[in-house]
Amino acid sequence: MINRFKSNNLYEEAKKVLPGGVNSPVRAFRSVNGSPIFFEKGSGSHTWDADGNEYIDFCCSWGPLILGHAHAGVLGKVSDVMSRGTSFGAPSKYETELAKLIADNHRYIEKIRFVNSGTEAAMSAIRLARGYTGKNKVVKFEGCYHGHVDSLMVKAGSGLATLGTSTSAGIPEGFVKETIVLPLNDKDAVRAAVKEFGHDIACIAIEPIPANNGLLLQDKEFLLFLREICDQTGILLFFDEVISGFRVSFEGASGYYGIKPDMVAFGKIIGGGFPVGAYASSAKVMDCVSPDGPVYQAGTLSGNPVAMAAGIAQLEECLKPGFYESLASKADSFVNRIQSHADSKGYPFHMFNVGSIFWLSFSNKNRVRSADEIAPDGPELFKVFFDSIIEKGVYVGPSSYEVGFISQAHTEEDLSKAANAIIEALDVTYAK
Repeated sequence: MINRFKSNNLYEEAKKVLPGGVNSPVRAFRSVNGSPIFFEKGSGSHTWDADGNEYIDFCCSWGPLILGHAHAGVLGKVSDVMSRGTSFGAPSKYETELAKLIADNHRYIEKIRFVNSGTEAAMSAIRLARGYTGKNKVVKFEGCYHGHVDSLMVKAGSGLATLGTSTSAGIPEGFVKETIVLPLNDKDAVRAAVKEFGHDIACIAIEPIPANNGLLLQDKEFLLFLREICDQTGILLFFDEVISGFRVSFEGASGYYGIKPDMVAFGKIIGGGFPVGAYASSAKVMDCVSPDGPVYQAGTLSGNPVAMAAGIAQLEECLKPGFYESLASKADSFVNRIQSHADSKGYPFHMFNVGSIFWLSFSNKNRVRSADEIAPDGPELFKVFFDSIIEKGVYVGPSSYEVGFISQAHTEEDLSKAANAIIEALDVTYAK
């Protein structure tokens, strides 16, 4: 077994001062065996932990590191800007430069507001939807995650179109009553909700590529249906692209499917992995945001020059010809090789991918479109699998519900070695 002596000691120290020893729950390794791995270094497609163990990394900081760790172009731009100051709480040219870079290359965006995280972006977009429409309720879908916003930390109630129930302590019931939670890929549920509550629905929020609870790929037809029903009712369509934005294409899922959202949220990929997020829309909608309009939102570190510089450097790379095609090709080959082995062995396993995002599903279903279709024994199988790949120097997020990511830095050698490790781990998993 690999040595985790230093990681284990660091975890014991962390538990004395941090809730659960971590600053984000999934890092606590509660879904797998053992205690968290503490990382100290990343370069390209590889990371090293506190004990010196090396891994091929498919977590990529949960997706934002599309160029890999410590990319020379990003570090160079950041170092140059940071040497002149790290924060001013005032405008800098880098905010405008990054905003123009995004708006000029995204057909569905006219204006953008930078914030500090994907959660803050979703929260601000929901407030904007309510302020713009004068309506109160929000529709979301079971299996989609929009950050730890009070009104969106909600699961479905009983019935076809019901108000939700909280998934976290500390959320007032009054907040929950403004959220309607529906099953994914269910047109009848959407129609019923709009019929009953449509007069007070500000927006329909969805991850167009749901990737926080497995990879629940939706039919384009369902997304087009949402666009149509929003057009008919004046409800805003909100695409949460914190994961899919700039990942499956520069225009994210919006461009991938050719569907225009009324609002869109982005995450840390627009900051090269630095703490940043954004929400965007047409000029008409965004002009409702303070100081031009009545919808208040502010942040001392919003548009931080260091994060903006990192975003400029990263997204300029993403705009180079063939960038996304190359990533998708690598991902397809990687996934197909592993899936071919699983099929030849008859394992109840399927590896899904869209662009450079992939998901390991311990089920024989070749399509999983909703949370209730995820195999219930998947988490237990994943524990065995995870232990095996960690020993072989491959790192993915420590939960069966998390997706993986391929970066520009992953070489053919990396992917071949990782595929072999995953194949061997599957053999171990299904031998038990």
